[in-house]
Amino acid sequence: MFLREKDGDVIVKVVLQPRASRDEVVEQQGDCLKMRVTAPPVDNQANTKLCELLAKLLGVGKRQVEVIGGHKARAKQVRIANSTVQDVRKKLIP
Repeated sequence: MFLREKDGDVIVKVVLQPRASRDEVVEQQGDCLKMRVTAPPVDNQANTKLCELLAKLLGVGKRQVEVIGGHKARAKQVRIANSTVQDVRKKLIP
C-alpha cells in the first residue's frame, strides 16, 4: 500500500516524474502513487514542487508536507503531518 500512518502522520510512497507537461497525480502503481511535476530535478526544485502540489491537493499547509526519503531518487517517501490515511486516500484517489 502506498499510504501508512506513523505517529499521527501519513507517509506516502511516490514515484515522481520531473519535467512533465503538467503537475498531476497519475495513478496508483503497485505500492506507490505515480505523480508528475513540471519542475526539473535540479536544486531540489522537483521535491519542492511535489510538496506544494500535495499540500494543495490535500488542503493542508506547505509546512505539513515534506520529503523524508529519496531526495535524489524518483522513488520518494513524503510525510503529511497531522493527517489520517482515510483523509489522504479520499483526496488523492478519486
